[in-house]
Amino acid sequence: MTLHSAGDGLIVGARDFPTNRGGLCQKGWTSTDLLDSPERLTTPLMRSSRAEPLRPVSWDDALGRIVAEIEDSQRAHGLDSIGLFGGGGLTNEKAYLLGKFARVALRTSNIDYNGRFCMSSAAAAGGRAFGVDRGLPFPLSDLASADAIMLVGSNAAETMPPFTRWLSEAQDNGGVLVVVDPRRTPTARRATLHLQITPGTDLALANGLLHIALADGLVDEQYVQSRTAGFDEVRRVVASYWPERVERITGVTVAEQRTAIRLLTRGKRVMVLSARGAEQHSNGVDTVSAFINLALALGLPGTEGGGYGCLTGQGNGQGGREHGQKADQLPGYRRIDDPVARAHVASVWGIDPARIPGAGRSAFELLDSLGAEGGPRVLLVLGSNVVVSAPSAGRVQKRLAALDFLAVCDLVLSETAARADVVLPIAQWAEEAGTMTNLEGRVLLRQRAAAAPAGVRTDLEVLAELAERLDAPGRWPSEPDEVFDELRRASAGGLADYSGISYQRILDEDGVFWPCPSEDHPGTPRMFLDRFATADGRAHFFGVEHRQPAEDLDADYPVYLTTGRLLQHYQSGAQTRRVPALREAQPEPMIELHPDLAESHQLEEGDRVRVVSRRGTAEGLVRITDTIRADTVFMPFHWGGASSANRVTNPALDPISKMPEFKVCAVRLEAVA
Repeated sequence: MTLHSAGDGLIVGARDFPTNRGGLCQKGWTSTDLLDSPERLTTPLMRSSRAEPLRPVSWDDALGRIVAEIEDSQRAHGLDSIGLFGGGGLTNEKAYLLGKFARVALRTSNIDYNGRFCMSSAAAAGGRAFGVDRGLPFPLSDLASADAIMLVGSNAAETMPPFTRWLSEAQDNGGVLVVVDPRRTPTARRATLHLQITPGTDLALANGLLHIALADGLVDEQYVQSRTAGFDEVRRVVASYWPERVERITGVTVAEQRTAIRLLTRGKRVMVLSARGAEQHSNGVDTVSAFINLALALGLPGTEGGGYGCLTGQGNGQGGREHGQKADQLPGYRRIDDPVARAHVASVWGIDPARIPGAGRSAFELLDSLGAEGGPRVLLVLGSNVVVSAPSAGRVQKRLAALDFLAVCDLVLSETAARADVVLPIAQWAEEAGTMTNLEGRVLLRQRAAAAPAGVRTDLEVLAELAERLDAPGRWPSEPDEVFDELRRASAGGLADYSGISYQRILDEDGVFWPCPSEDHPGTPRMFLDRFATADGRAHFFGVEHRQPAEDLDADYPVYLTTGRLLQHYQSGAQTRRVPALREAQPEPMIELHPDLAESHQLEEGDRVRVVSRRGTAEGLVRITDTIRADTVFMPFHWGGASSANRVTNPALDPISKMPEFKVCAVRLEAVA
């Protein structure tokens, strides 16, 4: 996209960029509307006690209060009494500096981010199978020539419309599209085959498809033998997933299963892509592993035009998890418990490696420990609205209330900022430079296009000044290019190596793919063509068994709830709900019900309905549609208050990724007078 001046403001223009070819969604075209919104924060806000309202104060008073609260808490309760919560929409520079700030300025292990709610299961599964996690290990343009694409748990037509151009091009070129989703979404309606699965049974489907491939002699045995390890265990596990059993578990008929495998073996340029629908489960890592197993058995990863990939869910969903704001990672995708990694990063930071704390709590575990014995008593939030985005949101609100002190950096008074003791107004995307890494692993540069309003600072400026006030060792630059140069050094030699990438190279080459270990390296648009990033160079199978959701249906809660996004809104909606065109297009959540389910509850189109789980309630308007299963309701998660879907969702965590089970829980429906 490009920005052009128009009177007193800016308007969005199209640019023929390799990834989106000038296409944007409705949110992109209206993204400048928030720059001059009357709801923007332009001065710090503070309150002396929770009983008082927030009031404007100076930056000096606000920052001084934050520093005093941090120092008082660490003197009384220790270094880990401070927590930080980041976001997958932060630039690479911000994610990097936030991680450095936690480990160097605060020396706390308690840092994580909302990307844990987004891509952590796919990241863990990809890491253990391939040795490294990069959403798509190939360029998006490879999709256009695919013979077949399987899309699992993604409604890309609404959540990332420009992406669907590649799906359409593949179909125009004779390719087929298989979509796995409990709903007949706009994406599923364009599919060659839609597998309308029972929520929470994706893993059983993947195992069943591999069972058929084995039985019908469709496994690429030469590829499996030469490029992988561990298939014997998978062969044993999937032997019990015969088609009739899988039909009973998933609701996908035997005929549909066989058709799916026939479509996925019609050529070698085949891609299996997963997204949140498959990943946001208490067995999300195993579910993604099952689809990776299927892709490996068909001989796809590491081949020209084929493979497995994961669709990122946030603006910097890929880069946001690479450089240190995740509880167990250091810059460059380095493990925080690796002595060599600690020594390298410490040398860049100019500190003793022993100063770097160990791994901390994952996102929900961090939020659930706030104010409790041994948990953080002070929390700083950047780029996240946890009151709306976290599961079991009522429980999270209670933990926030138990804090001694909460500070939030935001551009509007989000639901989380409204509960803070100090709120710092920060710059928006068009008012600062910085890099983002897209779903292909292509590092992009977002250039500054407008001046921020008077009184507003950038997140980098906030972190740098707080570090200086805390007498943190080392340099604390606040200019994005200087932070990026330090990030390059810190990532050098890591799995996500940015050391050969510069701002100028990004501009000259329309982005640079990592890993890029030197300035004369071309970057890596396609990974694994020669070997995988594992110690033995092979991709690794993992035998995984289907497990029921953490919470299944019963007499009191007889309906599945699944959640997701809408075309008009994004994430917690803190920004999009403040854009007039988007708010008018979708002012409140619609809860989708099958006609049979609506009739059994005597509900009609437009009625107000309450969704009730063991954790809480959420309200919305009834939308009756035959595109959803009769045992399932769908609710978007972009609203707070009584309309917050995450007041209902289940915080049951995947044991490996710590991903909450957003995508399925048991509920009942109640009409609202």
